[in-house]
Amino acid sequence: MKTLIIHPDDRSTDFLRGIYRHLKDATVITSDVSQIRLHKLIRSHDQIVMLGHGSPSGLFNVARVGSKFFTIGSVEADMLRDKQCIFIWCHADQYVHRHGLRGLSSGMFISEMLEAVYCGVSGSLKQVDHSNEVFAQALGAALAKEGSYDQIFESVSREYEVLIAENAIAKYNLERWQLIG
Repeated sequence: MKTLIIHPDDRSTDFLRGIYRHLKDATVITSDVSQIRLHKLIRSHDQIVMLGHGSPSGLFNVARVGSKFFTIGSVEADMLRDKQCIFIWCHADQYVHRHGLRGLSSGMFISEMLEAVYCGVSGSLKQVDHSNEVFAQALGAALAKEGSYDQIFESVSREYEVLIAENAIAKYNLERWQLIG
């Protein structure tokens, strides 16, 4: 399976590199990719993993990946329809539902202290960082095994669930981790 990782370069999402660090033969784009090249890459890959900051309207373009405000927005939705997709950004689930897509998705995902405060979830910076690290490692390990999305979803949920007894950030994120479609 040909995998494309779209992860606009942003220091605040560096922890997401753990998701694809050990994937073999993945194409990784992080910056300075034209809209035309981005679309060619999406069309030529079977699995698309999209990571970073975003909103219900799509994945933010913070590193010149594409030429629009969103690296992944409404224009790209039709290209993603027949792909195996993983959408990890805040409120990605709303994007997936709006466009009738399927795949693994995050809802609101707390990855920074300000997001925890905004969501009214108590925790420390250490808990946020630990939550980020465990989630990324669990998803990366599950992807490396190349199982079905049901298996990946269950594997990540099991690994991440270990934190919820003492980490409200992980509990909040796990409640919003989903397999859509």
